[in-house]
Amino acid sequence: MSDSTPATAILIVEDNERNLKLVRDILQYHGYETIEARTAADGVALAAEHQPDLILMDIQLPDVDGVTALSRLRGDPRTATIGVVALTAFAMTDDRQHLLAAGFDAYLEKPIDVKAFPGQVSAFLQSTRLEGSR
Repeated sequence: MSDSTPATAILIVEDNERNLKLVRDILQYHGYETIEARTAADGVALAAEHQPDLILMDIQLPDVDGVTALSRLRGDPRTATIGVVALTAFAMTDDRQHLLAAGFDAYLEKPIDVKAFPGQVSAFLQSTRLEGSR
C-alpha cells in the first residue's frame, strides 16, 4: 500500500469482547484500519461519521438487532451504499436466507475461520466496490 492510499476502514459492530478482539486483531494484522462499536446505535453513528469501506455486523446486539441496524444504515443516504456483512452465530439455512433477504450483502458464520477470514473480507470489499461502481 502506498503512502497516498488510505487504509481500508472496516467497522466492526460486535458486543462480545472476545469476538471483537479476534476480528480486530486479524483485520489489523492484514493492514485494515478498524473502527469498533459494541451496540447497534453506536455502529450506525460511527458508520455515518467515518464512512467505512465495509461493516461487519453482529445480529444479536444489546440494544437492537443487526437487522434493525441495517435498516437504519440503508435509510441514511450517508451510509446506504456501504457494504454490510452479517457476522452471526445463527447457522441455519433459513437464517442465511432471511439475513440476505433483509438486505445484508453477505453472511459469515461465527466462529470465524481464522485462516479464511482475511480472504473473505477481501472478497466482500471487492464485491461491494464493484456494486458501488455500477
